[in-house]
Amino acid sequence: MNKTKIELNNKSILVTGSPGFIGANLVLRLLSEMQEGTIVSLDNMSDYYDPKLKEYRLELINMAAENSGANHIFVKGSIADKSLLNELFSTYRFDIVVNLAAQAGVRYSIEHPDVYIESNILGFYNILEACRNNPVEHLVYASSSSVYGGNKKIPFSIDDKVDCPVSLYAATKKSDELLAHSYSKLYNIPSTGLRFFTVYGPAGRPDMFYFNATNMLTKGKSIKIFNYGNCKRDFTYIDDIIEGVYRVMQGAPPKENGEDGLPIPPYSVYNIGGGTPENLLDFISTLQEELVRAAILPAEYDFASHRELVAMQPGDVPVTYADCKTLEDDYGFRPKTGIREGLRKFAEWYSEYYK
Repeated sequence: MNKTKIELNNKSILVTGSPGFIGANLVLRLLSEMQEGTIVSLDNMSDYYDPKLKEYRLELINMAAENSGANHIFVKGSIADKSLLNELFSTYRFDIVVNLAAQAGVRYSIEHPDVYIESNILGFYNILEACRNNPVEHLVYASSSSVYGGNKKIPFSIDDKVDCPVSLYAATKKSDELLAHSYSKLYNIPSTGLRFFTVYGPAGRPDMFYFNATNMLTKGKSIKIFNYGNCKRDFTYIDDIIEGVYRVMQGAPPKENGEDGLPIPPYSVYNIGGGTPENLLDFISTLQEELVRAAILPAEYDFASHRELVAMQPGDVPVTYADCKTLEDDYGFRPKTGIREGLRKFAEWYSEYYK
């Protein structure tokens, strides 16, 4: 697909969900690449997980901003606050919007559905409305591999039907894609959705399996391995995710009219995944080896006695596997970081952060 090229330098960019995991790393990349311009970070600093980790990431951003030609502004607030968004759009006249703010987590959505509707549905609607009333060059937003639900066909392709979500979280992400498509069609807003596959790495989300498992093992507790270990996950290292987002930001779906004279929706969706599903038990073994290497756990640690095989959790799926061919075709990029390399970097960071 042909793309409308976008120069990021000297632009006004909104990144929501920063200083969240992906958002913070994206802002750090932008600060390292841009010689001038403005980056606004927006996040509500929720206590879904320890806010100290977000404060740590924000500190990294502030230090990077001191050595960047671009300006960085952090605003504490929620995308569910429509008046705040309108004020920010009016003040900064954003050229590019990257919406990464969302309530994450499949299992958490079962017990706390309200926050998913507020952030993932109402909040994203507010983003779309702001983009409609303040035309932007490109809206990039986070979707999720969860939209594929219990899809039996693998690898997961963007051409697959995704009409059967198995969690509220997945349903909200699919809803975001539908909302974006309708706004792209009605108001000619170039938008690109990115279906992320199990993102991991240093300073990641503590609720993710690799991070939570590390926390449990360091406390001498057992880790629960769902579906009795019969799971495969397409893990994607954070640097690969950021490289993909960065490239996508620079290439928007083109504005074109159809034979009826009306806009053809400038709308795209892509998978960003490692493209190599890892057996969960193999992943855990690699994680344990890297925790020992980083001296987080002793070499003689009895891992076998700290593994608990349990049934599948509601909302989970046994396999995720990304077909990233369209991303590679359109942007010349495919994730490449291997599991051992990624987990080694995580273990080294964990050792330093918690020492």
